[in-house]
Amino acid sequence: MKQQQMKRYFLCSIFALVFALAPVFASHVDTVSTYSECMKKQIKAVVITPDKYDGKTQFPVLYLLHGYGGYYNSWIKSAPVVGQLSDIHNVIIVCPDGGFGSWYFDSPVDSSFKYETYVSKELIAWIDARYKTVARREGRAVTGLSMGGHGGLYLGIRHQDVFGAAGSMSGGVDIRPFPNNWDLSKRLGLQSEYPENWEKNTVINQLYLLNPNSLKIIIDCGVSDFFHEVNEKLHRELLYRNIPHDYIARPGAHNWEYWNNAVQYQVLFFKNYFKGSNL
Repeated sequence: MKQQQMKRYFLCSIFALVFALAPVFASHVDTVSTYSECMKKQIKAVVITPDKYDGKTQFPVLYLLHGYGGYYNSWIKSAPVVGQLSDIHNVIIVCPDGGFGSWYFDSPVDSSFKYETYVSKELIAWIDARYKTVARREGRAVTGLSMGGHGGLYLGIRHQDVFGAAGSMSGGVDIRPFPNNWDLSKRLGLQSEYPENWEKNTVINQLYLLNPNSLKIIIDCGVSDFFHEVNEKLHRELLYRNIPHDYIARPGAHNWEYWNNAVQYQVLFFKNYFKGSNL
């Protein structure tokens, strides 16, 4: 009997020690409603602030975009590690609603989809006005998954005055090989009829806007992903243009298992960028 009590005491002591040593994450998650003047509607977003956020010290901001069919809360629901990453790296993370199949550009055929303007101008102004942020490009980064991966690089490259770093996870970085998928023709018109819209709004055709080291870039895509080939093509084109970037291709497919892992590398990359900017 005494031996069982000692064993129980020992196990309880071990559990108590493990609990005491375990990191405590206390990031705060807000769901906010923002107004888009260009689209004349309210749009929701999740804002994650780290435990150290006190409303006095400025924090850098990562804009984290969802994929096709996702919503503003997709990241926090399917990848709860994001909340921990806010705490670990002391960064505000903003997850906006990007609409159903917006691809984060301003649609040339549907005026109700202007998510490039919304994210790069309206949302950032709203966040900077209400949170203590580093309100300059050195304190902002943008990335996302799939459609949001396209958005992360598209917005980052086209708005280098707003974002200092950009990334993509499993991103559709060249939309042209997919003319019949993901509502793209609804946003750009049929590729056979409006080829110029497709040429102007695909990430790989934005590279002429980059100079070496003008934007910190990270790209991550699994080798079993249906977007792997277009990511490889983008990587080779960046090398050809002598544009420094981090490129990760590892086992994995187009799923949340992959993105739960990928987002950890990406947030660390952006934290190092913010640190290097002496924020």
